[in-house]
Amino acid sequence: MYKRLPPLNSLKSFESAARHLSFTKAADELFVTQAAVSHQIKLLEDFLGVELFKRKNRALELTEFGKTYFADINKILRKLNEATERLLTLKNDPHLSISVPQTFGIQWLVPHLSDFNRLHPEIEVRLKGVDQDEGLLSKEIDLAVYYGKGNWQNLQVDRLGKENLLILASPELLAKNPIYTKEDLKHHTLIHTHTRDNWRAMADYLAIDELNIQQGPLFSHTFMALQAAIHGQGVALANRLLALQEIEHGLLKEVLPTDFPDPKSFYVVNHLDRLDDEQIQAFRRWIIAAIRKEEHE
Repeated sequence: MYKRLPPLNSLKSFESAARHLSFTKAADELFVTQAAVSHQIKLLEDFLGVELFKRKNRALELTEFGKTYFADINKILRKLNEATERLLTLKNDPHLSISVPQTFGIQWLVPHLSDFNRLHPEIEVRLKGVDQDEGLLSKEIDLAVYYGKGNWQNLQVDRLGKENLLILASPELLAKNPIYTKEDLKHHTLIHTHTRDNWRAMADYLAIDELNIQQGPLFSHTFMALQAAIHGQGVALANRLLALQEIEHGLLKEVLPTDFPDPKSFYVVNHLDRLDDEQIQAFRRWIIAAIRKEEHE
């Protein structure tokens, strides 16, 4: 607790009077009477127990205490004013703060964001790429995309489609070492993301005996794993939504097509007290419709 803070009105009167070396000019600047300024200065001097001004006939001078105090107070009030202006600007500059997993932002949202901007030019979108932080949606974030199983409490939650995990490799790698059957995977480096669990689950799904799940590099983000696959460093698994660009541009090819579902999905979430926020709901409607449209193409 700040126990020795002087009254703000007294500080404002002092700063203005010290800057102009005039009670009259300070009164004009603050839209008060000269007597009011003089009264506030007296209150401040009594609070501090020192004299801040020397009053000589019609001239006004700062004492040594006054000069020192003015130098400090001037900086503090300027910073306070700047902080207040920043807050007011933020209040009057509405925007939508959205946090997304980095790979989802890079691979899907950023390439599609121009569609939302075209439909809603009045909404400024500010994106923040994050590592997954499930269930801990801060008040600074209006809306988020989570990757998980959808069991988050106290949030509005909608799944953005249900996707399969795809087995992907570069055309160059496949030209050198083709994959015709599931057994051919034994002769390739496996690329993992986060853990080796997805490849273990895929091996069980395909009933591949003796596939060495422990071999191959492990990446923290899917976009890194996809880049490794593009450069022929092995065979990757990825949610179809995250690999659409690479597949469409011919950088990666799906091998051994399966209907193996990704155990996790992407969800759009926001706080329950923002259900009536039209900007949030506009973005929710757009992203749900856009992804569901891609599912049926």
